[in-house]
Amino acid sequence: MYLHLGQNTAVGGKNIIGIFDLEGTTLSKHTRSFLKTAEEEGFVRNVSDDLPRAFAVCEIDGRSVIYVTNISSVTLLKRAGKEIGA
Repeated sequence: MYLHLGQNTAVGGKNIIGIFDLEGTTLSKHTRSFLKTAEEEGFVRNVSDDLPRAFAVCEIDGRSVIYVTNISSVTLLKRAGKEIGA
């Protein structure tokens, strides 16, 4: 099954490593550093024109991709539970 992340972007359930709340996780300097480095190296894909609320770390074709979305992590996790069987 696939998880819709926003703006016509869907990711296969097997490709999702983790789903994280952007506000809560960016309190850590380690997470901020991780996201900054990932963006500089071209691994971040913004799939929303609105205020970002969550990000999903995925592995697509052996490469890490981080999708930033305006959909809350709670909503994504609920969708993932129904669609992926988590």
